[in-house]
Amino acid sequence: MSTNLIILAAGKGTRMNSDSPKVLHKVAGAPLLVHAMRAGASLEPAQTVVVAGHGAEAVSAAARAYDETATIALQTEQKGTGHAVLCAREALAKASGDVLVLYGDTPFIRPETLRAMTEARKENDVVVLGFEAADPARYGRLVMAGSQLERIVEFKDATDEERAITFCNSGVILCSADNIFALLSQITNTNASGEYYLTDIIGIARDAGLKATAVACDERETLGVNSRLDLAAAEAAFQARARHEALESGVTLTAPDTVFFAYDTYVGPDTIIEPHVVFGPNVTIENGAHIRAFSHLEGAHVSRGATVGPYARLRPGAELSENVHVGNFVEIKNATLAEGAKVNHLSYIGDAAVGAETNIGAGTITCNYDGVFKHHTEIGARAFIGSNTMLVAPVSVGDEAMTATGAVVTKDVPEGAMAIARAPQDNKINLARKLFAKLRARKARQQTESKGL
Repeated sequence: MSTNLIILAAGKGTRMNSDSPKVLHKVAGAPLLVHAMRAGASLEPAQTVVVAGHGAEAVSAAARAYDETATIALQTEQKGTGHAVLCAREALAKASGDVLVLYGDTPFIRPETLRAMTEARKENDVVVLGFEAADPARYGRLVMAGSQLERIVEFKDATDEERAITFCNSGVILCSADNIFALLSQITNTNASGEYYLTDIIGIARDAGLKATAVACDERETLGVNSRLDLAAAEAAFQARARHEALESGVTLTAPDTVFFAYDTYVGPDTIIEPHVVFGPNVTIENGAHIRAFSHLEGAHVSRGATVGPYARLRPGAELSENVHVGNFVEIKNATLAEGAKVNHLSYIGDAAVGAETNIGAGTITCNYDGVFKHHTEIGARAFIGSNTMLVAPVSVGDEAMTATGAVVTKDVPEGAMAIARAPQDNKINLARKLFAKLRARKARQQTESKGL
């Protein structure tokens, strides 16, 4: 049976104290909304509808950046979760199968949990995701009769007996497309908040003779983000889980609490990650690499046996082949380094290709930007680039070629050639002594004048 997603993402998030919509605040380098969409995507949905409201244009852009096929439905007035789901009705007018309702500010529901809901759906008309709360606080309560869910009671409307229940509502609901909108058309806003609650469909479904149940998950999966404190807690929760998974998969973290992963970081077994390494989005580290301390990687691919850092920066488009060495205070951007290439010290390699076993000397810069356009540098295999070389792109250096230390290379260097491109040295006898004497005399006069003498 196919599943369609509705992701509720219309709220402003007043407690965030931000101009940005709540669902666009990031955890592990991705908006909260993207985390929810990723979880739902594990079910291979036929259609995904994001219900946007506050900051709809920005929310729509983020949704489509992750899934260009996503449909956007607008909720122009905030009238509750039931009203928000109804806003997606037109977008799903031709949908068949089931509808799963997720929340753009609840990032940690696992694919395994959603699959458990789809299994329960085979025997029930409506499935709700619940959790045993350590502190039920103001959560809605799930009123069960054996395995069947009788109703969901919001805290504001609950009796003292109902408030004593610890099995709480996450808000996530799975139902057939036909039933969910038919049930929602019957709800009212006669409650303490004056809102249309999605949860009211349970009582209506039961009255209609439909079967409802609840699937339980770990409370940590239901963590919602409503404030900056919640956002920090969500980041901490994500990182704790990511570090644990990395260690369990065979990655060495020498100081786990100092390593920060992005939502999509992949690190292969036998990789060593030293302290204070930060991964931005879209990084893949193959088996047996070594990421040394205080390095930052984003949009990069690091192959087996490569070493990065310490204090290195890999920017988007960095492609490191096997056994490449990128050392301290080196920045790589949109560049490919072939097997065994070395860039060990204080260099910038951008918009470039570096051949196998080539050595890039300290202080080398590919001068790739002319103020308007970016230009490419091509360096062959087994070349030697002398320290402090400026490679003014577009330019190429052939296989087994060399550049002299301090060269400013503006023309292509043929294979096997050596480029010497610097002004000839001219030593002026005694000029240094004369210049120092002149400068010291000037300084003495200035000090005398400042004292008013």
